[in-house]
Amino acid sequence: MSDARNKSAPVLIAGPTASGKSALALAIAEYVGGVIINADSMQVYRELSILTARPQPDVEARVPHMLYGFVPAAAAYSTGRFIADVTDAIAKAREAGQRPVIVGGTGLYFKALIEGLSPIPPIDPEIREHWRAEAERRGAADLHGELMARDAQMAERLASADTQRIVRALEVLEQTGRSLAHWQKVRGVPVVNEAEAVRFLVTLDRAELYARADTRFDRMIAAGAIEEVRALAALGLDPDLPAMRAIGVRPLLSVVKGESALGAAAEAAKAETRQYIKRQETWHRRYMISWKHVTKQYMESQSRDIFAFI
Repeated sequence: MSDARNKSAPVLIAGPTASGKSALALAIAEYVGGVIINADSMQVYRELSILTARPQPDVEARVPHMLYGFVPAAAAYSTGRFIADVTDAIAKAREAGQRPVIVGGTGLYFKALIEGLSPIPPIDPEIREHWRAEAERRGAADLHGELMARDAQMAERLASADTQRIVRALEVLEQTGRSLAHWQKVRGVPVVNEAEAVRFLVTLDRAELYARADTRFDRMIAAGAIEEVRALAALGLDPDLPAMRAIGVRPLLSVVKGESALGAAAEAAKAETRQYIKRQETWHRRYMISWKHVTKQYMESQSRDIFAFI
């Protein structure tokens, strides 16, 4: 799968939320003298530390961490920007003589890393602003209907409430005259050579994973997750921004607004997490079948084997 003899090859660590992949990344980075680089689309947001389980200062003090908490929640961070940022982060790590250890739960980020991004032409700012204004005026469902009429193939892939992706599909269609589905088939330039990278997929029994996720969310509440969401709400951001759709934000916003009790909101957030875990596992089965699977028990008892593999 990988050439473990390459001492500078990136180590990629994926896995569902609450699986323990961050702990594995920390152990590996300490062992190889590496730097941990984030590949989680929500841990990039500055205002979301607790709810995204971002590494805390005591952990960050042990090894260098990059691409965590550096984007304001008012911005919509994209896969394209991630690729630009992670390319720069890998280069800086290597310049410093540190091995890149890239960890996260966003499967699309890893896919883009090893396959490259489709070379979609830049969108004219006027076209972009037009469709954003249309989304605000007409709503996602109406725009989805228009996309269905003009590009049924792409519309069928998107939920009728997914404003951000619907707008993206429409602006690409107008700019290029071709469906976003067409561009997604065009391979880009990989950032990481898949044959050289060491790739781990952390796996757990689903029941155990759910239990760990539930316990972790209870700890988030105790650590101040409600206060974090209250501060986020005070910014008055567009509810369709990615940060506002992070798991747990909407249920806890209902608590902040006095619309629901904490217990009901916590259960809703836990249900969101379980659905997200299912989607992650589906992605892993489709795109990461060749990665080295590592269970929690294996991590705990066979760390020497993992280090030797690296």
